[in-house]
Order: sequence, then C-alpha cells, then structure tokens
Amino acid sequence: MKAGPAHILVVDDIAKNAKLLADLLSAKGYRTTTAASGEAALAALEDETPDLVLLDVMMPGLSGYDVCRRLRADGRHAMLPVVLVTALDAASERVQGLEAGADDFISKPVQQAELLARVRSLLRIKALYDEVQRQRAELADWNRTLEQRVADAAAQLEQVGRLKRFFSPALAEAILAGGAADPLQSHRREITVVFLDLRGFTAFTETADPEEVMGVLREYHAAMGRLIQAHEGTLERFAGDGMMIFFNDPQVIPDPAPRAARMALAMQQAMDALCAGWQRRGYELRMGIGIAQGFATIGGIGFEGRIDYGAIGNVTNLAARLCGEAAGGEILASQRVVGALDGQVDLLAEPAGALTLKGFQRPVPAFRILSAA
Repeated sequence: MKAGPAHILVVDDIAKNAKLLADLLSAKGYRTTTAASGEAALAALEDETPDLVLLDVMMPGLSGYDVCRRLRADGRHAMLPVVLVTALDAASERVQGLEAGADDFISKPVQQAELLARVRSLLRIKALYDEVQRQRAELADWNRTLEQRVADAAAQLEQVGRLKRFFSPALAEAILAGGAADPLQSHRREITVVFLDLRGFTAFTETADPEEVMGVLREYHAAMGRLIQAHEGTLERFAGDGMMIFFNDPQVIPDPAPRAARMALAMQQAMDALCAGWQRRGYELRMGIGIAQGFATIGGIGFEGRIDYGAIGNVTNLAARLCGEAAGGEILASQRVVGALDGQVDLLAEPAGALTLKGFQRPVPAFRILSAA
C-alpha cells in the first residue's frame, strides 16, 4: 500500500449512494473520490490509480461488469482490488461478477461493519502484493547491478591479465586503479635492461624433437618468469630462448641496477638446477646474460588489436650485445651498471676486458657480475 491513507474510488450513478459510502470510509481515515458512471471511473483511473474500487453493478452505459472487464484487460490495473456493490443476490450474478474479475461483493443495503471488514481485507492483500512487487523490482535492479559489476570485473580481470604479460601483478592492478600513469604513452626514462639467451640452443633444436624443444622452453620460461615477477621486472618480450627485461619503468624504483644484478644471479642459480636435469636427458644448454643501463624511449608499440610494451634506445642494443658475448653461466654488465652497484655488499664486479661489439665504434668495457656470498 502506498504511503498515507489508502485511496478508495467509489463508483455509483446515484449520488447519494456514492456519498454515503465515501462518508463511511472517510470517517475511518481513508481518502475517497467518487465517479458517477463507468466511463467517469475509467477516466479517473487514467489520472490516479486508487488502492481499491467500490463499483456499483447496475449503471447506465458501462455496467460494473463492463468496467471490471476493462480493468482486468489493462495490465496496469490487473491486480487492482475491485468490490462489486449489488442489490442482486442471484448466484448467477455473482458468478458473472467473478468471471468479470471482481474480488469480492457487498450487498445493498450496505452494512458498515461488513463494508469495512471487506475493505480492510482486500487492502491488506493489496499491500502484500505491492510489497512483493517492490521487492521484485528491487531484486531485478540488484541483479542488473550485479550483472554489470560482474561484467566490469571480468573486463578488469582481462585488462589485468594483459598488463601482467609485461608488469608485476601489483603494478598491473595499480595502473587499472589509477594509481600509476598510463605506461603505454610514449615517454623517456633511464632504465636497466637485462637480456637472457641460451647457449647451445640452436644445436639443440637441430637434433631434438619439437615436443622436446617446447618442453625445455616451458621449463626455462616458467623458472625465469617467476624470478622476473619476484624482482618486479618488466618483461619486454620473449623471442624463443631470448628474453628482455628492464627495470625502473613503468614503476620507478630506487635500485634498478642492483635489482637487475640480483635477479640475474638468481636466474643463473635457477639455471644450474635446470641444466642438471637437461644434462641427464642429453641436452647441453647454458645461459648468458647481459645488463646495461641508460636512457630509452618507452611505450606501446604495435597497431590496433596488437600492442606490445617496448623500449627503444642504445641501452637495449648494448644489453643484447653483452648477452651475446657472455659465456654460459656468465653475467656481463656495462660500466654504468657497475657504477650503480657501488656500496652493494652482496654484489661483486670484476673486469672482463674491453669488448668490440657490433654497432659500437669503440671497444666497450665489460664487467662480470658475481655474488659476494
């Protein structure tokens, strides 16, 4: 039932009958309006839907039965309580009223106690129906909200999944939450770049079955991937047995070079375990690592439908060339990286000589990274 007193529409072509019923109901706190014909009742219902209709049966023009049928045919009023007020006691007349859609009957002359009891009963049912409808609408709204939240969560999970291809899970979620700048926008930053590459891989692929090659790569990528995430590195790309990782972008960190060096040492340690297993299967594989530090232009690279996160600059070339010169199990770093390791008691660097590298006009001083442990 609506807030405030229940509204009852009294319909009777005899004005004094309508007034009598309206006065009885008004005295009990109900709000009443009257209509002098079936047509007037239908017109009044267009302006405001009452909570109950007291409807005289015998009226000129549209009878009470006719009005009731029209109400039930209108979806807006299909559940509106209708009480037929009739002087007819024949069972056939009441059956006709029920078939027309009436909910109850009151016989003339109207007894006040009976009138009020039937009105209260039907209004109570109407209030329960309205409450069910309200809850149904609320539930439908909750379902729509839930569906939208699920869709939004699924879209966010998909975005997080894509970002986790490059960034640590925590950073990927921070980017989506607005806690980090959009990394795909082109920008310039000093980074530490790490290149990995397997020694003996080409010879291995020439003799091994493709399934064996894929199995080795899965083990290798899984082991290295765990360490990349653990050290919060940014994976730029896989290229078969090669990987490129960099530090200090998109998340700025205070120790990119020491972190890169520690990750490289952990990787070589993990490789020792992998290589022992591979050797038992007859695979002779080791890993070389190159590390360089310098400025690069970083951002999204690709086209609509396929965007990768990449870094472009001389620092990536230097890391790749140092990796190419590193022997299996060796980590070679540039002088700039070694300078950034100053004061790190757990890291050591020893000279590896000046290397002539493709794309570099002068020999490049290289250093071998070792663990002080």
